[in-house]
This record gives sequence, structure tokens and C-alpha cells, in this order.
Amino acid sequence: MSADHRFLVVVDVDSTLINEEGLDEIARVVSPEIAQKIADVTARAMAGELDFAGSLTERVALLQGVSRDVITQASHVLSVTPGARELIRAVHDAGGRVCAVSGGFHELIDPIAEALGLDKWRANRFGVDGGYLTGRVDGAIVDGEAKKAALGHWAARWQIPHSHTVAIGDGANDIPMLEAAGVSIGFCAKPAVQEVTDHEIEERDLARVLPLIGLD
Repeated sequence: MSADHRFLVVVDVDSTLINEEGLDEIARVVSPEIAQKIADVTARAMAGELDFAGSLTERVALLQGVSRDVITQASHVLSVTPGARELIRAVHDAGGRVCAVSGGFHELIDPIAEALGLDKWRANRFGVDGGYLTGRVDGAIVDGEAKKAALGHWAARWQIPHSHTVAIGDGANDIPMLEAAGVSIGFCAKPAVQEVTDHEIEERDLARVLPLIGLD
């Protein structure tokens, strides 16, 4: 990919831009029982065994009545994937844009995205009432089709041609976005994702994306 043109890199968040699954970490704060239930559903959803929107609704419902303070506690556990800062810096230095789109939650992702200097990002929001989680998602769920739409929206916004769009992800809900991008990269991805991507990175180092897009 030539650095002489505008280009866009869109990265999944949970298990891609960060090392963890944010909802799973919130559940760990709540209780071991809730954590196990949510982790089981997460694993099946990412493997493509469950509809993502339905699985997210099921998982969030398990948090009904929990204090929103668990979000802050869980946020301290989240860690940025090695190489993420190098990838973002290199793309920006070459004149490109880096965005993130997630089936996770703004409440966890916003501080990370701001600190990393992402250009734009999109995620879900928890329903909250009186300082407690309602067990519902506030607004439309960011699923696979929403991720695909976000990539298209950002490309159109910055007048970036399809051939200069890059998508990076690991789970089944990333597949529509990956299939829509000019270049698709699976990052320590599930088997279903590996079947549709142009490239696969097996090591947890996002800097390995750089030679695949001509920025090494």
C-alpha cells in the first residue's frame, strides 16, 4: 500500500487493540459465577457459534442491578496490545487514519482510544439507571454489519478509496468488516476469520501489520 495516498486502518478492540475481552473483565469483578457464564457465551460468539447481537444481549442481561463502579474497576485491568502504539504512529506519520470499532463498550474503550490518539471509534453503551446497570444495551448494538458500515462511513468521510482500506480483527463479528476492506488481516484470529482474511498474524504484536501495508 503506497503511503502517497490517503488510507484507513480500522481495528477491532477486544482481543485485538487490547489484550482482554472487556465484558469478561467486568464480569470477573462481579463474581466468579457471572464471569464463567459470560466467558462461555463470549467464546461461542467469537467462534461464530452464536448470533453476536443476541449473545451480547444475553451477557449484558447478567449484569442487571450491578453498580456501574465495576466498569472503573475492570478498566484498570485492560492493557494495550504490543505494537499498537507503533502501528498507530506509523500510519499517522504516513498520512493515514486509524479508527477502532468494537462490539464492546465506550465506557471501557474511550480512555484507551483517547490515550492512543485514534482518529475515530465506535462501540456500544451500557444502559444505566441511578448508578446501576440496567442489563440492557443503550441504543443500537454494534454488531458485524455495524462494523462494516463504520468502515464504509469513515472511508467516505475522508474520501479514501476501497483499495486503501485495511481491517484488522480476530472474531466472527469482524468478518463483514474484513470482507469489505481492501486488505483484511486476522490477528491471532479464530478459524472462521482465518478463512476470509488476506493475511494472518499469529503473534500478539500489532507492529507486524506494518510490512503487510507497506509501512515497514
